[in-house]
Formats: sequence, structure tokens, C-alpha cells
Amino acid sequence: MDEMYKRVLLKISGEILRNQQTGEVIDDNVLLFICKEIKQVHDLGVDIGLVVGGGNIFRGQSGAMKGIERSTGDFMGMLSTMINSMAIADCFSKLGVDCRIQNSLPLKEVGEPFTRWKTLHHFERKRVVIFSGGTGNPYFSTDTAAALRANEIGADIILKATKVDGIYDKDPKKFPESTKYHRIGYLDALNQHLNVMDSTAFSLCMDNHTKILVFDLHTPGNIKRAVCREPIGTLVC
Repeated sequence: MDEMYKRVLLKISGEILRNQQTGEVIDDNVLLFICKEIKQVHDLGVDIGLVVGGGNIFRGQSGAMKGIERSTGDFMGMLSTMINSMAIADCFSKLGVDCRIQNSLPLKEVGEPFTRWKTLHHFERKRVVIFSGGTGNPYFSTDTAAALRANEIGADIILKATKVDGIYDKDPKKFPESTKYHRIGYLDALNQHLNVMDSTAFSLCMDNHTKILVFDLHTPGNIKRAVCREPIGTLVC
């Protein structure tokens, strides 16, 4: 088996935190499951940076469709990521995982401002760092925030945890005969419009040769498998 990754940027969709049956914005059981999965990797001594979306609470783009000015909606979405980050940090605390929230927006009661040197200091102290508030600018997604932070902190890879087990040539829900990619190049993914990330985030990864692993979060142990380079999901490189 290849040597495990030493530093990773884990990207989690906010939608994953929502209870799809009850509509509860943050499902306590899902939250606990995710934090325990991350703890397994943290216990291995891996540096973990975490970006969580806010789509379970509010999405800027959907707000714009309802008549909310786009930049206002995007800032509402950034605040949503802060709520999710606080929930995750609280759960980590209960599990005995030392962590820090770093905000892209000034809100000192929630977390400290993001600086690269401070993040590296936290890694030296074996802390998980949660990057909150997206990029701090409207019109940029949390995927872009993940790509940006991954490059800033020198992450070995972006682990994009999703509801699906990888990237397919067609939607597997609509087309049962679809083929899953185990590995695909940046240009091939771009040319085939596979929507690994939005174009801004994906271009940032491609230009800086940042690897992306798309995998299913719901399978217990998958974050650890991803970090240990076991053959799961789809690797984009």
C-alpha cells in the first residue's frame, strides 16, 4: 500500500448534514458520524483542514432566484458555513478532538481570522482546522474556498466527500449502464463536463496540480481509506 497522505483538505457539502426525511437543518446523528470518521484520521497524525458548505441552511444562488441580490445571498451562505463550522467544532470538542475555526469574515467570537502561518502552527499542535466563511467574497463557492485553502496550506490532496461513490460518465441514477471512472485527468474531466467542481475551483486545482478524490462519505471508514490511498472513489489528477 502507498504511504498515506500527510496533509489533506476535506470538503464536505452542507447538504450532507441535513436530515432528508425531517428537513432538520443539522442531523445530530450525521454530525456525530462525520466527526467520528474525521477523528479516526486525526488519530493517525494526519493534518486535516476542513471546509464545509452551507447549503443545508442557505445557498446564495437559490436566494438570487427568489429575488435576493446575489452578493447579499452569497454572504448569507457564508454565514451558513459558519453555523455548520460551529456545530462541527462543538462535536469535535465532545469527542476530545482539539480544533480551531478560521474565518474568512471577521467574527472573532466564532473563530480567528485565516492566516497560513497560524494554520501551520495549529497543525504542529495536532489540531484540526475548520475553514469557515467560504472565500469571504461573493460569487465564489465553497468548492473554490476548498481549492484555495488546499493550495495555501500545501495539502497533498482535496478529499471531496459526497453522496456518490465517484465520478461517472453519465448520471448513474438515470443511466444504470453508466461507467465509473477510477482515475481521470483534469482536461478529460473538463472536456466531458463531468462537473467535479465548479469551473473556478476546478481551474485552480488544475493550474496548481492539486489532486482531487471524489468519494462516498456515507460508507463508514471511507475517509480513512481515502487518506491511506486505498482504491475508492475517483481520483482526478
